[in-house]
Amino acid sequence: MYKIILLLDFAEEYSKGLLQGISRYSAENGHWSFCRMPLYYRETLGTKGILEWAKDWRADGIIGQLYNEMETEIYQSPFPVIAQDFKERFRYIPNITGQYRETGRLGAKYFLNKGYSNFAFYGFNNIVWSRERAEGFESEINRAGYQVHYFEHKKARSTDIWYYKSKTLSKWLKCLPKPIALMACDDNQGVHITEACKQNKIRVPQEVSILGVDNDVMLCQLSDPPLSSIELDVERAGYDTARAMDLMITGRVKFYRDILVPPLKVITRSSTDIFASGDENITNALDFIHKNIDQNLLVDQIVKEVPMSRRSLEKRFVEVTGLPIYKYIFKLRIEKLAHKLINSELSVFEIALEMGLSDSKNLGRQFRQIMGCTPLEYRKKFREKPRSEFVTK
Repeated sequence: MYKIILLLDFAEEYSKGLLQGISRYSAENGHWSFCRMPLYYRETLGTKGILEWAKDWRADGIIGQLYNEMETEIYQSPFPVIAQDFKERFRYIPNITGQYRETGRLGAKYFLNKGYSNFAFYGFNNIVWSRERAEGFESEINRAGYQVHYFEHKKARSTDIWYYKSKTLSKWLKCLPKPIALMACDDNQGVHITEACKQNKIRVPQEVSILGVDNDVMLCQLSDPPLSSIELDVERAGYDTARAMDLMITGRVKFYRDILVPPLKVITRSSTDIFASGDENITNALDFIHKNIDQNLLVDQIVKEVPMSRRSLEKRFVEVTGLPIYKYIFKLRIEKLAHKLINSELSVFEIALEMGLSDSKNLGRQFRQIMGCTPLEYRKKFREKPRSEFVTK
């Protein structure tokens, strides 16, 4: 049985995901013993104190959020160590690190598919996971022929950088072209933006559509409106981290490639739940559709919401969204069904009935047309996360 020190931020959903993966590997391989060391030990004990504590406890390894300036002492210690790169990547210690640029590109593609032509990024320019997400986001936006507006904190991530009183942030948000698609570097900053928009009477998502990263459900639901976010495969990374630690402790290998945390998918909530349009009538029609999507909406109901003829509305709607109104409604309902598949224990038939999708015979075929697989295949794909193969050096 191994004894592992975990020096992580246990309040964060990200760390909880890592712990789930680590504990799963432990359960399959001998039920390890863990010391959940509070982060303030990093400040009060320092590197020497942590290593001495590990020696006294007879620890077999350390997994944690460490400062980069600790690297030399940690590397020279007798303990196998895997570091979470919460500021910058380590050079000589394996990192739990994200595919940050790929995450940024996924966010950009999501917004581009919604028809936006104005884009912004909100984050930190001195932290690797924020900086590289911004680079990936911008590269994809530039490839599509657009530019990105930036607002970047100069300070490191902390709770006191901003709440609701930043004049410069308010000025920036007011001056942005509308409608605009804004990606925040993580969910914490995404919630900051929704609050800042509320304070400045900027409509979300009609004027500013906001996307976070991490899918921290508590934070996303705390936001008003609820925040859309990119879900990361953190649990799989935790499993791989524990496997890496196992190999390091037994001496089968000395060093590994970094443990990568890939993005999985965008979880759409109200903060992005609309298609981009500068046409107020189309915006109102889309707003009505998204607010009433759980009902059996008819095109005639949409027509009553805007001062346009049915023919004019349908023509303009296709120009903006690329889809007729009835197809847009059906696509949105299939996306809602997909969300329920991975967040509900109900059967596909029960979810379909709940949503008023009565044509169950053709549902599988229609779902495949939009999502690329059957409902059962979709549920299995996103509920049963595959373990990645681990490559040693």
